Amino acid sequence: MVEIPAGYPLAKALAADLARLSGPPRPYARRFGMRAALALGTVVLVLAAALVLVPNRFLAPEVAHLSIAIGALGVWRFGWWLNHALRAEVFAARAWPRTRAAADAVWAQGWRPRRLHIQMTTYLEDPVITRAVLAAVLAQVRRERIPTTLWIGTGNPRDERVIREFVEAQAADLATDRFETVMIRQNQPGKRMAIGLILRGIARSGVAPDDIVLFMDGDALLGPEVLARCLPLFESDPGLQALTTDEEVICYGPRWIASWLDMRFAQRRIAMQSHALSGRVLTLTGRMSMFRALHVIDPAFIRTIEADHLDHWLWGRFRFLSGDDKSSWFHLLRIGARMTYVPDATVYTIEIIREAGLARMVQNFRRWSGNMLRNGARAIALGPRAMPPFIWWCIVDQRIAMWTMMVAPVLAAFATAAESLYIVNVLAWIVATRLMLSLFLFRHARRADPLWPFILYLNQIINAGVKIYMVFHLAKQRWTNRGNQRTGEGAGLVARLQAGMALFQLVTVVAAFVTGLAVYAGVLAGPL
Repeated sequence: MVEIPAGYPLAKALAADLARLSGPPRPYARRFGMRAALALGTVVLVLAAALVLVPNRFLAPEVAHLSIAIGALGVWRFGWWLNHALRAEVFAARAWPRTRAAADAVWAQGWRPRRLHIQMTTYLEDPVITRAVLAAVLAQVRRERIPTTLWIGTGNPRDERVIREFVEAQAADLATDRFETVMIRQNQPGKRMAIGLILRGIARSGVAPDDIVLFMDGDALLGPEVLARCLPLFESDPGLQALTTDEEVICYGPRWIASWLDMRFAQRRIAMQSHALSGRVLTLTGRMSMFRALHVIDPAFIRTIEADHLDHWLWGRFRFLSGDDKSSWFHLLRIGARMTYVPDATVYTIEIIREAGLARMVQNFRRWSGNMLRNGARAIALGPRAMPPFIWWCIVDQRIAMWTMMVAPVLAAFATAAESLYIVNVLAWIVATRLMLSLFLFRHARRADPLWPFILYLNQIINAGVKIYMVFHLAKQRWTNRGNQRTGEGAGLVARLQAGMALFQLVTVVAAFVTGLAVYAGVLAGPL
């Protein structure tokens, strides 16, 4: 049995973590354990001491204009974040209860989909995880009595052996018309090709347009009643075309990385609920999403998954490596399809991190940000008439935020050069504001984590920096899963020239950005 970094057998650790995460979250006040309360109380005391003991240099004459700029940007960014938070509350308190009641009524009346197709890919997954994933699927299919075909895209005989042995042992009581497993060995590398082969198989199987197709990863565990909570939404709302669900992370790796991932999923809950209030989401998450079959058997949809690409003036035509969930999302966004987020159905994401935590963080940001930027540009080009204007602006804001996030640290550095105590004021401001944000994020988490005020800022800075880099290196892609795939890193003369031009652009734009701020700060003289 594979050992994980914490030193426990994986099966034992998974069982313990699933038990810990099961059930409804505790009341807000009970999410603060003694250690968390003491740590957060200490942070508040240190901030109070800084407020009393350190002179306030924000409004010193030589730096007041910089403080005003930082403050104005802060009001804008925090105001935008508050807007999402309020929209999320409206979705949870008003919109979602009505949706849930309608779906539950349909389910209670006995409605079931004609057939459910589960599309899952796996590649050299730990057998313990594979068995846990299959056990969760079988348990829900058996309990809900849903005719189901499990389509599994594989790339290795070992995975097929593990799956075959488990299904033969655990699904022997299910008739073939009730549950069927189809394994498809991919003949070309990459997850996208594996999904494409599965979808072509589904299209040839006599699928009905209103059948439901569930997309999931081979390391995603379905939480309790996911099928019962998601499937009837398509019957109670005929206009709904796709959905994605809540996620919880089970992380085996450095403590602070586990904390960072927990924080990311708390942020995700706020953003997803805010977006869903407008009848769209910004990604149909690859871990688990559902679609009406009429879309996924569309040859254009299948080809988009298999060979999605961009034509770039510098990089030429390049195919997307990862980000199949963004491709499926863009296809539905382009045709005006309505999507939603299901906050009370949870899928458990398993992360086993053996490399250095910071390296993994940057690696994830490169993949996530690259996928977002490659798809965001063409989504923006659709215009606000192709989707709710709020959703269009959210996509635009993703490209603006990476630059506005870097304004404050650059101006703070210039201000500190003129007034040495300014940096202390800025650090206190950063911790205080991120503490307030964290106190709200704790509403969307199972426990309060005193690391979040600090990790939140680190997350924002590193994410913004990676996005700025990726804007000029869209063709550079790396995915450590499925054989550590890479693209956009050729060694020929053309590749070297492309990389040199991208670096030149990056340096030029960043230099212009810093120079403009330096002129505003008075560090450099302006042209007039």
